[in-house]
Amino acid sequence: MPSGQVLFYLVLALAAASAIMAIEAVYVAYAGRRERSGTINRRLRQLADQTPAEQTLQNLLRERGLTADGDFAYGIVWLNQLYTQSGITGSPLAFGLVFLTAGALVAVAMRVVFTFSLVAVLLVFLFVAVCLPLLWLRRKRKKRILKFEAQLPDALDMIVRSLRAGHPATVAVALVAREMPDPIGTEFGILSDEITFGLSLEQAARKLTERVGFEGLNLLSVSLSIQAKTGGNLTEILANLSRVLRERRKLRMKIRSLSAEGRLSAIMISAFPFVMFGILALIAPSYYGDVWGNPIILPVFTMFGLWMLLGDFIMYRMVNFDF
Repeated sequence: MPSGQVLFYLVLALAAASAIMAIEAVYVAYAGRRERSGTINRRLRQLADQTPAEQTLQNLLRERGLTADGDFAYGIVWLNQLYTQSGITGSPLAFGLVFLTAGALVAVAMRVVFTFSLVAVLLVFLFVAVCLPLLWLRRKRKKRILKFEAQLPDALDMIVRSLRAGHPATVAVALVAREMPDPIGTEFGILSDEITFGLSLEQAARKLTERVGFEGLNLLSVSLSIQAKTGGNLTEILANLSRVLRERRKLRMKIRSLSAEGRLSAIMISAFPFVMFGILALIAPSYYGDVWGNPIILPVFTMFGLWMLLGDFIMYRMVNFDF
């Protein structure tokens, strides 16, 4: 392959990546502006606008892709769940339309302007329109769950102190919704409103677990279910749960610190072939000679790529622990 053609494809790849990053930057800036508009949490800001509590609850559920009863609104439950747990506000259809439009524009530009093959155009369209939003949602969900995990023990401690002061459970939950920032402030606000409008504490906690996706909330839901059926000291149960969640988070952080070297090594080993290929393509374009014209080069590269993905998966499993 001539050096000029290699450089052309490299520039084209960088241009496509720049376009995708520009679209993402616009969306992030728009979402960040909306997030900053709520000083304490989103629910309190809507209530401050003199919106009735029931209407506020419906708005908060609808913008997360849920029905007025707190159930998933769309038939593809796993996708609806991913969108809800990511914490992104707005219409799910509008979110998907943004990436579909971006994928279509990139695909048309590649086909009309640069005359790429239909297979390459289709692959790029699928990546931008399907894979990219899924990766974005998974990243947002992970960051939100980590933040929720850090806030939950403090929220439970606040509820325990309120219960020991003689307040009922509904007042204690409402205190968390009023005093803590997002994401836990709005989530517990929805929990409080659902209890106010007829759900039991156990049912509302189960819906909270579905909305957030944090595994520690399963412990809260089970604890409330057991307490509701068999009785017991709710204050002691929540205090013990808060302590357990703190210890779990400390253990998780300790494991991440011990596995940091392995994660960095995995990233460097995975990135090294691509970095070296880019360097050689720039400083010595003829280094590989006429090997690109060989008919077996595509099957060999495909086999090596799959083998590398297998190695990356093994390294990922070695430095990530579920407990």
